Amino acid sequence: MDSTSIQMDKVYNPKTVESRWYAFWEQGGYFRAERKPGAPRFSITIPPPNVTGELHMGHALQHTLHDTVTRYKRMQGFVTLCLPGTDHAGIATQMRAEQLLYKEEGKSRFDLGRDEMLKRIWAWREKYGGLILKQFRALGCSYDWSRERFTLDEGYARAVLEAFVRFYQKGWVYRGRRMVNWCPSCKTVISDLEVEEETAQGHLWHIRYPGADGGPDVVVATTRPETMLGDTGVAVHPTDARWKDAIGRHVRLPLMDRLIPIVADDYADPKMGSGAVKVTPAHDPNDYEVGQRHHLPEILVIGLDARMTPEAGPYAGMDRYDCRKAVVEALQGQGLLVRIEDYEHMVPRHDKCKTVIEPLPMEQWFVSMRALADHALPVLERNEIAYVPDRFRGYSVDWLKNIRDWCVSRQIWWGHRIPVWTCRACHEIIVQVDAPTACPKCQSADLEQDPDVLDTWFSSALWPFATLGWPEKTEDLRYFHPTDLMITGRDILYLWVARMIMTAVEFKDEVPFRTVLVHPTVQTKDGRRMSKSLGTGIDPMELIDKYGTDATRFSLLLQCGSSQDIRFDADVVDNVVQDSPTAEACRNFCNKIWNATRFVLMNLEGQPDLTLADRPTELADRWIMSRYGRTVQRVTEALDVYRFDEAARALHDFVWSEWCDWYLEMVKGRLNGDDAQSRATAQAVLARVLEGTLRLLHPMMPFISEEVWQQVPHQGETLMVAAWPKADESHLDAEAEWQVGLVQEIVGAVRNIRGEMRVPPVRRADLLIRTESPEVRRVVEANRAILADLARVGTLTVGADVARPPESASAVLKDAELYVPLKGLIDLDLERTRLQKEIDRLTVAITGIDKKLANAGFVAKAPTDVVERERQKRNECEASLTRLRENLTALTA
Repeated sequence: MDSTSIQMDKVYNPKTVESRWYAFWEQGGYFRAERKPGAPRFSITIPPPNVTGELHMGHALQHTLHDTVTRYKRMQGFVTLCLPGTDHAGIATQMRAEQLLYKEEGKSRFDLGRDEMLKRIWAWREKYGGLILKQFRALGCSYDWSRERFTLDEGYARAVLEAFVRFYQKGWVYRGRRMVNWCPSCKTVISDLEVEEETAQGHLWHIRYPGADGGPDVVVATTRPETMLGDTGVAVHPTDARWKDAIGRHVRLPLMDRLIPIVADDYADPKMGSGAVKVTPAHDPNDYEVGQRHHLPEILVIGLDARMTPEAGPYAGMDRYDCRKAVVEALQGQGLLVRIEDYEHMVPRHDKCKTVIEPLPMEQWFVSMRALADHALPVLERNEIAYVPDRFRGYSVDWLKNIRDWCVSRQIWWGHRIPVWTCRACHEIIVQVDAPTACPKCQSADLEQDPDVLDTWFSSALWPFATLGWPEKTEDLRYFHPTDLMITGRDILYLWVARMIMTAVEFKDEVPFRTVLVHPTVQTKDGRRMSKSLGTGIDPMELIDKYGTDATRFSLLLQCGSSQDIRFDADVVDNVVQDSPTAEACRNFCNKIWNATRFVLMNLEGQPDLTLADRPTELADRWIMSRYGRTVQRVTEALDVYRFDEAARALHDFVWSEWCDWYLEMVKGRLNGDDAQSRATAQAVLARVLEGTLRLLHPMMPFISEEVWQQVPHQGETLMVAAWPKADESHLDAEAEWQVGLVQEIVGAVRNIRGEMRVPPVRRADLLIRTESPEVRRVVEANRAILADLARVGTLTVGADVARPPESASAVLKDAELYVPLKGLIDLDLERTRLQKEIDRLTVAITGIDKKLANAGFVAKAPTDVVERERQKRNECEASLTRLRENLTALTA
């Protein structure tokens, strides 16, 4: 086959390949999982991204893993379902729609009313909500789009309401007054798990509360002086001798002129400051508990809008932060501000809008979690769900043992409205899935539905089985549940994963998935959190546009090890080395695959006789078939236990090093030689190994593998459903691997000598090998031609009595010593001069580094990484200096 008949461009262009093959797969129905009774099946339901979402690096990693597993299992013959969908993301979506409304019309949702606002949000969702699913397609995700779900779909919404009603009927749903997290911006309650604690540099104000009824003055400290207006007590530890006589007495609350009691409570820490703490039951979760124990009143001084209430007296109507300044000034004016100190503390923010949340006591809907957790705990303790890594199972067990009741009501409009109605006539409470037409007690039609919606995480907790049709007993639910794998990040193990386990055990009496794979977190190359707002984010769509989907996927997989973070580097400034796991290096890997395939196709003469690859006799063929078989084993074993980095590395090393750098070079002479049988066998092995390697690559690099596979001899319409390779034990050949390994050592040693001694590439060098091993002599004799080609060897001499020639370079192997005579190859005097100059230069450099490292001031003040770089630089210089001296000695011997 000559180059004019190859149906491949000279250069790989991912943009022309990717969209064409994705459309082919999707239109051909290859993503759809057809139920086959009795056949092995594998199912995954993806973590539904927010409908507001855009692809970020975390998504890119997570869905590269999803698709890699999905394609792998599909090729193994499983009926494979990867079910996609999106989450309605109550707060986030409503927030985006409200921002647009205010920007375009200057209105709030309250100006429109509930029904009209919901129409606007649905319209926003239709226009903007499908972006991330399109991006999943660009990433190559082979999901079953015919089963795509949305958490506000009619069927899914019914499942959510059914779950709430069943919980209510069991007595697990109740309405109660508790301290909750209130977001003044979104104007809704949020859960503890949606609160981000952010380190902030603030102040600690020490305030004196004057004693009353004979009691002492008390100094308390706070980071939020505005809340003191709502203080209703001061707590001291019951064992603190300093306050023994003060317990039961009162102090006068500054600015408000209100008497408040001193109570004894274990919450107070005698080791902190004065040992006394102010108690504001209406504005702090811990103070709320103290207040409950001592029956202290709750005085709400900060309202739902984060402004001061009438209870704040003269400060009513002020913003909470403006009030803080005013309170501090007033305390200073009255001489009650003892001191102010700088203080680093944690500030709670809403993870969606970043507003500082306000803890407030409010009446809300709660789910009692103790019984649910107790049912789920044995499942985890018996290891019925495997966690990878396993430590996260233990963390989940601990969380379930200490679980708190779940506040599930949210004061927004976008979501599943709580199915609770109150009869205005007789106050009967009606809880049911379908809207009632009349009160069952008094028959009145005057019914009012609860205005709140359910927490988004309540609906997503049902995801694995509700997406398959629950509460109906569908065929999909029977066939695909329990699912096999849940791939997720560690940040939502409690927020979502643990809750899915609880609901599945409760409603299905089985686990929702058999394995939880906790993938690493993607960070910047210097270990910081990736964030658009911080300017540290990398847009994966830009990487795909620049390097291609396969390169982007493969770069992520190469870094996806057992560590819980990935320091992702899109490209590098310096020259990219072949094993660097960057997107740029992986694009180079794609080009390597492309060019190697072109080489193979140019050297095939029609359809090769593949049976010749079944019984190879030449060393190079035996070796590559054996190495291919071991690569099949390594990749399969790694993917089976979700060690994606090991699978990717095994393939990268095989393709780049063993296949391209060694085997293709070793067979070039045979492909151009006169031995027809040898040439035909080489062609068969080339075709067989290339086709099998493309099958191994497909789950990780679907586009280039499909494009190339279509060009090589194959069977079937698409690589996507080709059978996963199996290692042929008969081809595993330890002897061939040892022999080629020896050849590689010799070639590598000679190449190193040539490089270090600057032997011109066009010049052939003689090679002398001294060895007493008959096995080494046999291998060398049998592979003279390969050594001559790959090491640019002229005359080759091997034996036990070989002597080292003068002015020669040497290398020592395990059972042999190599000599390369240099006289006549290079200008020895010029090379000696060059080596001495390099030795002098490095000696001066090492002296300078030693002086720097001996400077105690430098070591103490310089950043740790700078000092470490200097030490590393010294080690590198020392190693180079040793080698240069050895080379100089060789030239003067």
